[in-house]
Amino acid sequence: MSRFRSSTFLIAVLAIGACTSENPDNAKPYDQELADEVIANYTKVVHKGYEDSLTEANNLKAAVDAFVTAPSEQTLEAAKQAWLNARDPYGQTEVFRFYGGPIDVEPGGPEGQLNAWPMDEAYVDYVEGNPTAGIINDAATYPDLNAQLLADMNGVGGEENVSTGYHAIEFLLWGQDLSADGPGARPYTDYIDGMADNADRRGMYLQLVTDLVVEDLSGLVDAWADGSDTYRSEFSGLTSDEALTNMLLGMGSLSGAELAGERMTVAFDTKDQEDEHSCFSDNTHLDILNNQLGIQNVYLGRYNGVAGKGLSDLVADLDPALDTKMRDQLAASVTAIEAIPAPFDQAIINNSAEVQAAIDALRSQTETIVEVATLLELQLNLEE
Repeated sequence: MSRFRSSTFLIAVLAIGACTSENPDNAKPYDQELADEVIANYTKVVHKGYEDSLTEANNLKAAVDAFVTAPSEQTLEAAKQAWLNARDPYGQTEVFRFYGGPIDVEPGGPEGQLNAWPMDEAYVDYVEGNPTAGIINDAATYPDLNAQLLADMNGVGGEENVSTGYHAIEFLLWGQDLSADGPGARPYTDYIDGMADNADRRGMYLQLVTDLVVEDLSGLVDAWADGSDTYRSEFSGLTSDEALTNMLLGMGSLSGAELAGERMTVAFDTKDQEDEHSCFSDNTHLDILNNQLGIQNVYLGRYNGVAGKGLSDLVADLDPALDTKMRDQLAASVTAIEAIPAPFDQAIINNSAEVQAAIDALRSQTETIVEVATLLELQLNLEE
């Protein structure tokens, strides 16, 4: 692989300044009661996002189990569609990272097990020119495939050695993307004994990594559930400065260094489809869009039936013009991302203007997120 990009290993924020007020008597620049409402609503948005992600992961599990039990073109396509469906809500949860919450707390956060990328395909299964590559085809070294083994193998010997998560499942469903303008084309016969080597192990591996995704998401749903002994209770117990900083930290880190930088600019500069997020399925354009929608959701305080006070309300109470600017830029970034023709790996070659416009829009909104933090007298030091 030319480059490894796993958000579990990237710290998108170099430092977080202490959340302090410049006012000597420590008075808040914002309305405390309104801030409390914003923070409480945020915890509901987070919980709902992970809840939806778990629902779709369970649907993916059912489709994967059906495919492995009876491999066919139809069951493979159903499993692929279930994977695509599962990516939509999860993409909107990535804004809940970057502040040491349950998703990426060290040690023990499941983010790298869920979403590490890009992956060295040969670590898991056969690739073009190497039909015996991967854990699946090495029964002598790994005679007993099980979930703990695959979790333990994730990242061993190199961060590109991704053995679990959404992208391992993606590779096992689509195979390598060897097409210039389309996704991978793994045949369903890879999962039929007698028609492909190690078909039974391949099916077992696919089911195990899918089960791990369900397990990890279940833990996140539980962590953000309403209760006295959950992380949600811990988050709600932070000072308002700390909680608001975390919210803005997630927005700013995803918007700038992560999305505009690692997920778009790197691939844009290299023109290499190996550097795009979902390279096997060619779903990267929707990954990017859903990440941006997640950022917008946090600012507006809404997500799929959850609607309450958001950061927008807090900002509008202090500086209506800045709130309008932030909301307009968030919407403009959505529009710019939607204007990039799919698939993304062709857009970085043939549609440079559209890709650059989206990157520029994301960078502009990141600067305004910092302005919002400054208005609230919160300090964000974001990686460029």
